[in-house]
Amino acid sequence: MKEDCRALETIMVHGSKEKDEQTGTISMPIYQTATFSHRGLNQSTGYDYSRSENPTREELEKTIAKLEGGKSGFAFSTGMAAIDAVLRLFLPKDHVIVSEDLYGGTYRLFEKVYKKYGIEVDYVDTTDIEKIKAAVRKNTKAIFIETPSNPMMRVTDIEKIAAIAEPFKILTIVDNTFLTPYFQRPLSLGADIVIHSGTKFLGGHNDTLSGLVVANKFIEELKFTQTSTGAVLSPFDSWLILRGIKTLALRVEKQQENAIKLADWLRKCKNVNEVYYPGLKEHKGYDIAIKQATGFGSMISFTVVKKEFIEKVLKNLEIIYFAESLGGVESLITYPYLQTHAAIPEEMRNRIGVTDKLLRLSVGIENINDLIGDLDRALNF
Repeated sequence: MKEDCRALETIMVHGSKEKDEQTGTISMPIYQTATFSHRGLNQSTGYDYSRSENPTREELEKTIAKLEGGKSGFAFSTGMAAIDAVLRLFLPKDHVIVSEDLYGGTYRLFEKVYKKYGIEVDYVDTTDIEKIKAAVRKNTKAIFIETPSNPMMRVTDIEKIAAIAEPFKILTIVDNTFLTPYFQRPLSLGADIVIHSGTKFLGGHNDTLSGLVVANKFIEELKFTQTSTGAVLSPFDSWLILRGIKTLALRVEKQQENAIKLADWLRKCKNVNEVYYPGLKEHKGYDIAIKQATGFGSMISFTVVKKEFIEKVLKNLEIIYFAESLGGVESLITYPYLQTHAAIPEEMRNRIGVTDKLLRLSVGIENINDLIGDLDRALNF
């Protein structure tokens, strides 16, 4: 791939293709078509059927590949479809090491789908390098990490994981949803594959579902799976994600600015026990975050002093929506114990910190004083 020396912010705005040479259109057209005509026998335009290739989706795939510094990008209908496509690289009796505190939907996919096909999984604290080394087996094929993790905001050292994996030809797979390529580029740190729920920060407006994969390895296999299983992103949704990416830098900077102030406020709140945010200097992963990322993001988790406070907090909030998902311009709060992580067994939830006192906050771009006032009313009753 030809190296692009433009800044990330510029690539986000202009994308991969820039303007159309024929028409001069600045906004990538939505090629809302299922099929393409041929000029004659063996005379394809390069586009045959939208499940295989579509110009709008192709532009998104090339743009995310440029942003992550990878060889190829793939756009899927959801984040889970993107993860599913990556997991299809593995065969029965292959072993995968996975971050123990990961999104409940990913856990469900490993446990309820891929274990049935003989994929072996160990859930490990990937922030502990010695535990990773101890978990490696002869049949280990990948280390799958979230960093920061969802929802405990644990920070894993990507370079150290890749250094363990590379000599054994083990794939390093990183879910980069929380930080996006604007704040963190795992491939430059030695990772092989990066996954995004594009529904979140890349789209940024809570209005469409999408999943993205950027890979430096197994590109043909991923393309085959994408075409064969057909969970591709539609042309219109591809356009929505492209439009979202144009303002990504501005949004995540504002969201982070708000998150830093909110995390500091939550630390001082009498009804809050602990605050989990990588941007706090006391956070265990702070130094690693400084080393491998250019920002801390806008995801915060915190525990309240009593379980009974949860219902009151969620009911009293007016500006911050009680809703699943994250990464949009609107601030959202969730209760992982019964929502995003309900698929994880209770014993495991409690062990990793997803207790019945934990709330996860996705900080939006609203006025910071309004957000603090909303939390103040909800928490200090």
